[in-house]
Amino acid sequence: MTTPGADDGVRAGHGVRPGTGPATEGRPGPAGTGPATEARPGPAPGPGGVPERRLHPVTPLRRAWAPIAVLVGWAVHDPDQTQRQLSRLTTTTLLLALAVIVPAAALYGFLTWWFTHFAVTDTELRIRTGLLFRRTAHIRLERIQAVDVTQPLLARVAGVAKLRLDVVGADKKDELAFLGEREARALRAELLARAAGFAPETAHEVGEAPARELLRVPPRVLAVSLVLTGATWGSLLAALVVPPVLWLATESVWTVLATALPLLGAAGAASVGRFVGEYDWTVGESPDGLRIDHGLLDRSHETVPPGRVQTVRIVEPLLWRRRGWVRVELDVAGSDNSVLVPVAPREVAAAVVARVLPGVTVPETASLSRPPRRAGRCLPVWWRGYGITVTGAVFAARHGLLRRSLALVPHAKVQSVRLTQGPWQRLWRLADVRVDTGAGKTVTAHLRDAGEAAELLRGQAERSRTGRRDARPDRWMA
Repeated sequence: MTTPGADDGVRAGHGVRPGTGPATEGRPGPAGTGPATEARPGPAPGPGGVPERRLHPVTPLRRAWAPIAVLVGWAVHDPDQTQRQLSRLTTTTLLLALAVIVPAAALYGFLTWWFTHFAVTDTELRIRTGLLFRRTAHIRLERIQAVDVTQPLLARVAGVAKLRLDVVGADKKDELAFLGEREARALRAELLARAAGFAPETAHEVGEAPARELLRVPPRVLAVSLVLTGATWGSLLAALVVPPVLWLATESVWTVLATALPLLGAAGAASVGRFVGEYDWTVGESPDGLRIDHGLLDRSHETVPPGRVQTVRIVEPLLWRRRGWVRVELDVAGSDNSVLVPVAPREVAAAVVARVLPGVTVPETASLSRPPRRAGRCLPVWWRGYGITVTGAVFAARHGLLRRSLALVPHAKVQSVRLTQGPWQRLWRLADVRVDTGAGKTVTAHLRDAGEAAELLRGQAERSRTGRRDARPDRWMA
């Protein structure tokens, strides 16, 4: 397949519909051209004279559940003690307790909402929270890597959304929950414009960058792919087989329930849960990066930050190969986004990968170099699933015999290269070459000839050095 250029569409194939709209460069112009520029009431000035805003008025309803959740957690943790305590209470006592707990929870939700403010300054997003213990988060705008808008089911009904921010160096995402849906999108557009380098006085007028749809995964294709996934059948088989065996061994209802419920939950998460979460998966291209929209009940609008992708993995489950389907996963520095394409034909997925890693062509299976045959002495049969190739753009390593996974690491993203060799590997003159990325992950070329591994180590160190020197800056719209 010929990888499309910047102005070419992604080709269709096998049920995954690519986008056909024209590409649009840049962002819209002056205010008044879209919902991102709608007028908002003037917020009250905060510390330093910077205008501050509050969250949406429905937010107290979300916060009010916290005290009740604590009581429910205590009851689930010790059900016997909870039952004994409830049996001692009269109806009048229960009604009085409810009369105290419900208003107290409502007051807690209102106060936490009242003492939460946020403001966008020339250099940072500032979030002040805390009822008893105050906390102020200062998020530098140039450190923002992604701004995602998520809408749980009840939030969609109420017309609100949650704004989640990926920040370089932060282990946990900061979030604003909840904002009005249009306000959340407007704030997202403003933050991305500021991160891209637009002047503060014009950033709110820039609006959201237009996107062109690259592909959409039909529900039928997604459902078939889940049926053909081994994890789905494995978890379902465990949920059906293990509980009866435990019943025959223990005849304890509680033991069976304690085991069966987690197994059923895992089976549901591997099948129905994935279908609901990956429903209507759409990938679009914009100057901000690749946008991902998905979800049946909870709707998510995510962004793959440009320049922050450390590793791309192309996964081929055994039962997908006859249909030519693959799954594309990502390691992104400072982001939780991990799936780019849940299922797509290989040529379509390769075209999308080329948008994430410009100039990169997915290596063909025939181009991968297997380990020497003596590697079978270290790992019988499974050694055949290993392979590597090195191109001018990426270090590529494959592992897995039934579920193949090909990892692509751009040379510029390699942080360190290591050669490891155990005693059994030394006996057979074999070694592993490990490539560490900026996302804290490692890609390994397994069971290579010791001489080849040493040469690969030296060559990769040089390619990484020159790759970082020639790499484009990790900034929005760079």
